[in-house]
Amino acid sequence: MKHIKLTLQYDGTDYSGWQIQQTEVRSEKSEVRTPKNIITIQGILQEKIKKITGEDTKVIGAARTDAGVHALMQVAAFKTQSNLEPQVFLRAINANIPHDIRVINAEECLESFHPRYSAKNKIYSYVISPANAFSPSPLPPPLEGGGGGRGNFHFPLSSSVYRNVSYSVFLRRYSWQVPYQLNCDLMKEAAECLIGTHDFSCFRASGCSSKNPVRTIFKIEIVEDSFVDFMNFKFNVPLIKISIQADAFLRHMVRNIVGTLVEIGRGKQPVSYTKEVLRLKDRRFSGPTAPALGLFLEEIVY
Repeated sequence: MKHIKLTLQYDGTDYSGWQIQQTEVRSEKSEVRTPKNIITIQGILQEKIKKITGEDTKVIGAARTDAGVHALMQVAAFKTQSNLEPQVFLRAINANIPHDIRVINAEECLESFHPRYSAKNKIYSYVISPANAFSPSPLPPPLEGGGGGRGNFHFPLSSSVYRNVSYSVFLRRYSWQVPYQLNCDLMKEAAECLIGTHDFSCFRASGCSSKNPVRTIFKIEIVEDSFVDFMNFKFNVPLIKISIQADAFLRHMVRNIVGTLVEIGRGKQPVSYTKEVLRLKDRRFSGPTAPALGLFLEEIVY
């Protein structure tokens, strides 16, 4: 029995996340609910590996990225009785999977290796494309209701907040295009209190399966530039990259932290806001959930 380790990248735009899920749909001819698989990265890999080996196998990933989240470095592993060499697996899998998923390395590993539990920490990065010019008109009310990540940044397209806003059309799939300027110095100052071991319940989404909300953040880096180091070309627009390295993450934790920091960067909340919501340990008091499209799983550290 071989244990094959895969390192892969994917554009998560058109997928319902990493993990195989089942959603229930009501049949038109019956009241009976039947399960229907939705398209996930794990599901595609398992299907194509079965096509190659004839085996039913479970592909285990290092991180369960959500719907729309991208990966620059996802690590996965599976067991097989096939005699194929790892590099043959790499070529065969890439020949069968969609072009927005790529296996960049395949190697045989120890049976004791586990992509998730063997990891020391993970790094997620979030890309924001803030407006470099915008109307000073007051913000209109959002289309949907208030806190807890429900629509605070979804404004009507006719809104004056979009007047004179300049964005790169090439970044719309890979960054959160925020229609106002952000003060990065305030965001950096506010992020400092998040470093260390804390109860991060205030940044934990409902439906999180983790029993323990305590996590350790080792590093938060906020960088302003017209260049993001994992995109190999420059844009004539300002970009902000927020990178967070931690031992593990709660559901939507990074996106909720980013949403909270944006509230501070735009001047809607004071720098002390992050410290206060940490103390309250209640998701209702932190900022909105940033959209998935700007989030990248950047690295798994072993």
